[in-house]
Amino acid sequence: MKHFSLLWKLLILFAVVSVSLFVLLNTVGLNIMQDKTLSRTKGELYRNGTTYVSDYLLEYYEKNIDYNELVTQLELLGFMTDSRVWLVSKNGLIVLDSEKTANDFSLMEADASFLETTFRENVYYKGIMSEPMLCVTVPVISDYINKGHLVLSVPMSRVESESVYYLDFANIAYLIFQPVLLAVFLLIYRMTAVPVKRMAEAAKKFSRGNFKEPLELKASEEYRELGHTIQYMGDKLKNADDAQRKFVSNVSHDFRSPLTSIKGYVEAIKDGTIPPEMQEKYLDIIIFETERLTKLTSNLLELNSFDDNGIILHKSEFDINQMIKQIALSFEGTFKKKKLVLNLVFSEKEQFVRADKDKIEQVLYNLIDNAGKFSNPETAIRISTEEKGNKVMIAVKDKGIGIPKESQSKIWDRFYKTDISRGKDKKGTGLGLSIVKEIITAHEENISVVSTEGVGTEFIFSLPQA
Repeated sequence: MKHFSLLWKLLILFAVVSVSLFVLLNTVGLNIMQDKTLSRTKGELYRNGTTYVSDYLLEYYEKNIDYNELVTQLELLGFMTDSRVWLVSKNGLIVLDSEKTANDFSLMEADASFLETTFRENVYYKGIMSEPMLCVTVPVISDYINKGHLVLSVPMSRVESESVYYLDFANIAYLIFQPVLLAVFLLIYRMTAVPVKRMAEAAKKFSRGNFKEPLELKASEEYRELGHTIQYMGDKLKNADDAQRKFVSNVSHDFRSPLTSIKGYVEAIKDGTIPPEMQEKYLDIIIFETERLTKLTSNLLELNSFDDNGIILHKSEFDINQMIKQIALSFEGTFKKKKLVLNLVFSEKEQFVRADKDKIEQVLYNLIDNAGKFSNPETAIRISTEEKGNKVMIAVKDKGIGIPKESQSKIWDRFYKTDISRGKDKKGTGLGLSIVKEIITAHEENISVVSTEGVGTEFIFSLPQA
């Protein structure tokens, strides 16, 4: 099935509207105009007839004017109204005819009901009329006695030709209006199709990865708003595209390095380059790199599930202080090696919150793990909870290397690592804080960081109080 462009659809619509209007104008319009003309002609003839009756015929029957003057005025009436005028006696005999061809013609014999009707259309009497006529009958009443009738007649063809005359004017006006109507249709096309076409072209460019050309529209406010939305979508796609490229690059790098090490050490052990007495050392390195890959894969799968389905939360009420104590115990052995002290500072003995217990446990584990990695030896890590309104504020503070000011807004990005953290976190994937941010955002809560390079870092997040 062939699809037409909007321009062709508008032109076809214009043609259909034009033809339909023309047909309606010359059918229904003609009938309406004929009815209006006929009604107007009847009214004019009747008014002129009643005026003539009151001014002359009554005077004649009352003997105030003579016959000759009556004839003169009757002929003048016919001339002024461009009509044929009959003076008919009360018994239906035509006494006077302005055309002098129907004198002594009996209307009663031709049509007994003729004088009983004020308006008659398409009246035709052979011999005295050359074509069908419109007849208007005005009775002459003097002293409540019917003295006769005045009949004014005009050809029906004249009524019809007058209607056609006015219709011709309407058709000329219609033809003059057609270019204006066409211009309106083209203006509608320019105001609607052109911006839409530009936006469609921009969307195609965005889909091909071309985000360089900005979308600028000189159109109505609604189209400009739609254009800005498409431009915003393009910017988001560009950012997503850049993020995807960066993501692939980071994943490739983080997978390639340990895989290269594993492959190299395994080949060296296999071909005997590494002697048996040193193999245990390099097998430990292989295990370390394998654990790093496992952790990276797990984190990637977790983040991918967040992107695909969002984070599904299973909220419950639990004591956040008790959770912190349990997690702190799990780090006891690790922190002893660096002689780190864990200080737990709680404003209340028990502090119940409503959240997803497993997810918040993961958040705390990641934050405390980070604090341990980047703390200076023989320092303290402070974990605190405090009520503020209907919120519980949880803070994890270390005395470590800190985060440079220019990097603090980037630490939530996937795979991001500051230069000074790379030497400290050999096993890290750069995904831990991204997971933390996703989980806290899913709870519709906030997390912030306060850090000074060389002094330490504090992460603070909120949870709703149970």
